Amino acid sequence: MSIRLLISIFLLSVVLPPPAVAQELYDVVILGGRVMDPETGRDEIANVGIRGDTIRAITVDDIRGRKTIDASGQIVAPGFIDILASIRQDKAAHEFKIGDGVTTVLGMHGGPIDVTEYSRRHAAVGPLVNFGATVSHVELREAVGATDRYAPATPKQIEAMRPLAVQAIRDGAVGIGFGINYTPGASYEEIFALFEVAAAEGVPCHLHARYKGNVFPLTMSLATMEVVSIAAATGAQAQLAHLISSTVGSAPLSIALIEGAAARGVDVGFDFHVWTRNQTRLQSALFDEGWQERFGGATYSDIYVADTQERLTEARFFELRAQPGALSVQTEFIPEEEMIMGLESPLGIVSSDGGGLVDGRGHPRSVGTFARFLGRFVRELEVVDWMDGIAKITLLPAERLEQSVPAMSRKGRLQIGMDADVTVFDPATVQERATYAEPAQMSAGISFVIVNGMLVLDDGEIVEGAESGEWLRHPRPVP
Repeated sequence: MSIRLLISIFLLSVVLPPPAVAQELYDVVILGGRVMDPETGRDEIANVGIRGDTIRAITVDDIRGRKTIDASGQIVAPGFIDILASIRQDKAAHEFKIGDGVTTVLGMHGGPIDVTEYSRRHAAVGPLVNFGATVSHVELREAVGATDRYAPATPKQIEAMRPLAVQAIRDGAVGIGFGINYTPGASYEEIFALFEVAAAEGVPCHLHARYKGNVFPLTMSLATMEVVSIAAATGAQAQLAHLISSTVGSAPLSIALIEGAAARGVDVGFDFHVWTRNQTRLQSALFDEGWQERFGGATYSDIYVADTQERLTEARFFELRAQPGALSVQTEFIPEEEMIMGLESPLGIVSSDGGGLVDGRGHPRSVGTFARFLGRFVRELEVVDWMDGIAKITLLPAERLEQSVPAMSRKGRLQIGMDADVTVFDPATVQERATYAEPAQMSAGISFVIVNGMLVLDDGEIVEGAESGEWLRHPRPVP
């Protein structure tokens, strides 16, 4: 071999770089955002890589994707989980949830006995969010003939409810939802019986508890005692739904009862929305005689017709209440200071209790709850910091449900290997736009939402044709 050839081979080996290694390509990458994960405490500027329906990378290194999202100056969080919302079976309801940063919606307050039909109807919508629901105690009562809300179910009717509840759970219901305040005649025995079913089937009980307010002796604190004691006696997991809209003076003791019981091994928690009005039917038992005191001293003029915002008088109250049907009204009575007590509790979870709008009318909690919580209570009032605030709408609700729905153990976290449910929002501008008068307004500051790896909200706009949501169900029993 000639000296010239040897020199040429040597120079080539020195000068030429090794063959380039192709950089891994992700389906979606989120670049330069403040990545926050409440479970691990991760809080850093980083890049997130998503492939399929799973988070595959969180790194400070450069990564590439088929779709790139610039998250500079924004928070990248797990997708928000609404633990209490009876989402309507229409596309607009899903779009408003996405616009509020929500990726999973669970109807824990109630739900149908026919769970298979429920899942079919939601799937037909082309769901954007993940969804699931409990089986309703009210529907179980009606199915066995206990139709008088002021009368207890008979022992025979109670026994007939048990197998119906078991079947609904095995068909996929994620728990049993109670509205005891709406069926004030429901006996302790029937509540206890259904808690026994929930414990045996490994699902939670979510309850609009028996009483409202702080008028002794039938206070919300007493209702909390009922839930805590039955949970302790049966071993069932219990969650007091929209607690703060029911306390109205009972918040300090109710929260202390829940926290104390939880600290001593009772599996109990609570959630609530962050609006000063509720919404319910004027014809319901909540407006039976004595409602003003139970609502903390509210008057007729504190009640508004939901659709028109007509403010009631005493005469108009009785006129409308006597009409057949179910007129939705809002009442201004929920103390913000009690919301703050709930947020300060490590067990307090923020939920919407929203059922969705009808023809653009209804309660703004269906549309803007999570942006309102982040904008007012985290940014403005600084009741909790960003990490704790995010935990209350991601990790905490996921943890409350993962025993019943194993899929929830992969949600509410922003970690490698977890489901790619991600919300990107601007902490400086996130805020609700929805109002009581004009509820059909998407939240501000929610920039990007990804559900099961699919981009559903792109720079504040719903992605046309996206159908990313999945049914979250209680697993079928092993034969």
